[in-house]
Amino acid sequence: QRRAEFRQRALGDQGAVVFLGDSITQGWGEPGKYFPKYRCANRGISGDTTRGILYRLAEDVLALHPAAVVLLIGTNDIDIGATPADVADNLKAILTALKNSNAKLPVIVCRVMPSAASLRRPAAKIQQLNALVDEWVARDPQFIRCDTYTIFADEQGEAKPAEFPDRLHLNAAGYAKWVAALNPLLAPLPLPTAGQ
Repeated sequence: QRRAEFRQRALGDQGAVVFLGDSITQGWGEPGKYFPKYRCANRGISGDTTRGILYRLAEDVLALHPAAVVLLIGTNDIDIGATPADVADNLKAILTALKNSNAKLPVIVCRVMPSAASLRRPAAKIQQLNALVDEWVARDPQFIRCDTYTIFADEQGEAKPAEFPDRLHLNAAGYAKWVAALNPLLAPLPLPTAGQ
């Protein structure tokens, strides 16, 4: 159903800032409400994984010729038992495909957010995954790292109920904090404004 909606909106979403990911990204709804300066498109699908992103990347993202991509993916991979190394390899494949499509495309790579061991997303695994991707992203200025782990994690490295009521999904306070983290990264990019 989501992908059918994406197809219907594809023409109007050409050249937008594309938000790509799972339910946490889908939860933006219309990202333009949070980022009114920019034309935005939401390509988040609840439950998605890095493999799902790889499968749908060409049609859902590359075909839009995006001005930039904001990527957050990986927590559901950990939930279903993937190793941090395997998830990192898939993330590298996603980033390589984006680079091969457009070597000047800015890609903001968000760190996987904290969750909880009780949800099969222990802090140690998320930290290991983030560290592997940190190292890879740091090698290429095309990729911009957004720290969406440290700003949310408690002393045990898990999600705070005040921002993640179910220890997985953000509430309004959590999205506000994510907006504050993204705005300084988006501001210097050569992006089309909402009216363009």
